Amino acid sequence: MSTSRESEIVDAFLTLSTRLADGYDIVDLLAYLSVECARLLDVASTGLLLADERGVLHVVAASSERTRQLEVFQLQREQGPCLDCFRTGEAVAVADLRADADRWPVFVPAALSAGFASVHALPMRLRDQVLGTLGLFGARTGSLGDDDLALGQALADVASVAIVQENAAADRETVNQQLEHALRSRVVIEQAKGVLAQLGGLDMADAFTELRGYARDHGLKLTDVAAGVVDGSLSSAVIRQVASPR
Repeated sequence: MSTSRESEIVDAFLTLSTRLADGYDIVDLLAYLSVECARLLDVASTGLLLADERGVLHVVAASSERTRQLEVFQLQREQGPCLDCFRTGEAVAVADLRADADRWPVFVPAALSAGFASVHALPMRLRDQVLGTLGLFGARTGSLGDDDLALGQALADVASVAIVQENAAADRETVNQQLEHALRSRVVIEQAKGVLAQLGGLDMADAFTELRGYARDHGLKLTDVAAGVVDGSLSSAVIRQVASPR
């Protein structure tokens, strides 16, 4: 591993630990983590899925819009490596999607059409409870090395700790409450993205970038800004400001 990459990994974990210590918006943190996973592991894109108290998976973060759409497609069709990872609690490695077309006959063509050639799915877990999965989507065939898989699992574990806040003390009820909070927050953010996309003529990815940028520039939580956009508690002038690409 090169010195520069080691430094990038250290910086990423320092940033994550600082946010955990200082207080954080869970969806914003997971969005940051998904982007860092893609960058540090040299994969095309990543997606984070979380399960609600009924065990139903939802997309809570993705480093690109095409990944978010593919993850939604996977959930709708109830077929794909991330679903298998969640069901078994074990990592799923797919070095060449074309070779596994028979295993996931609906998912594989959609993934190939989106520009992906390989997928690695890692479990997000707390002791014996699987909270969700981290999907790593590659634009080329090939398996990730052991070091990269270990780093990916470490990042997935950080996401799990962030969700439950206190890993060692969290019971199942607390975990479910934190999961529900994260999922409700994500719904509000998706609604706010839609409002901003319509007002500013943006695509959904750019709408999220503007929403997140405004929250950071003003020291606000991403979920609070999104809620203000949706319920109108932010003035119309402010909402249009958020919708204006910088």
